Amino acid sequence: MGLRRKKQRGEEIAAPVRGTAGDWAVELGGVRRQYGRGSGAVHALRGIDLNLPRSSFTAVMGPSGSGKSTFLQCAAGLDRPTAGTVRLGGTEITGMSENKLTALRRTRLGFVFQAFNLLPSLTVEQNVLLPMRLAGHRPDRRRAADVLTRVGLGDKGRRRPGQLSGGQQQRVAIARALVTSPDVVFADEPTGALDTTTATEILTLLRAAVDGMGATVVMVTHDPAAAAHADRTLFLADGLIVDHLDRAPAARIADRMTALTAPAYVGAAA
Repeated sequence: MGLRRKKQRGEEIAAPVRGTAGDWAVELGGVRRQYGRGSGAVHALRGIDLNLPRSSFTAVMGPSGSGKSTFLQCAAGLDRPTAGTVRLGGTEITGMSENKLTALRRTRLGFVFQAFNLLPSLTVEQNVLLPMRLAGHRPDRRRAADVLTRVGLGDKGRRRPGQLSGGQQQRVAIARALVTSPDVVFADEPTGALDTTTATEILTLLRAAVDGMGATVVMVTHDPAAAAHADRTLFLADGLIVDHLDRAPAARIADRMTALTAPAYVGAAA
């Protein structure tokens, strides 16, 4: 991903250079999100310009209140920005009707959450096939079997989620996210409820989805060890992207987070 340097609120930060149309899985242009009005307004995002290439793994980190969750919600079409544009897989979603946006999320986006969000009454296979059913498409059981095999659960299709461990349930959630070959998989703290060993297994799977299946993953996390699996880690502070690291080890990411939460740094970003 090319970069240019630009000044923003007194800080010199990395900003992506635009490439040829079709290069990017995610494009945010001047995205702002404000909650409330007047003196009580909260500026969750203050102007995000970002391009993420296809088949890449991006981690997003920042202190509490930095705008991480709002960033993910706006990028994924779960929340509408107050200003700016969002494009996913080359399609602008900013002014899209709710019905069209819902259809897009079901067919072209994948989601992995901390709480798994599996339906306990359905089998593993049925959970994986759910995005296809919701989109009105005929369920492709071969595709479901393929992605379940890729996440190491090829023999668990007839089980119920309650019969699986937490790590296995998150594997099902990843298979469900990948089954439609989406433009982007958005992951919100996907390892937050898992022990260290299981978390590493899940992150290795996400990395393999990028490297082996051409997936694009955007992951919000508080864990430097999780971010170390990504191609790039973006750092948010006060609603702005203030820094990034490429292919960095966990210790370096942790050091940057420590610097990011220092009062002088936060004051400069604001």
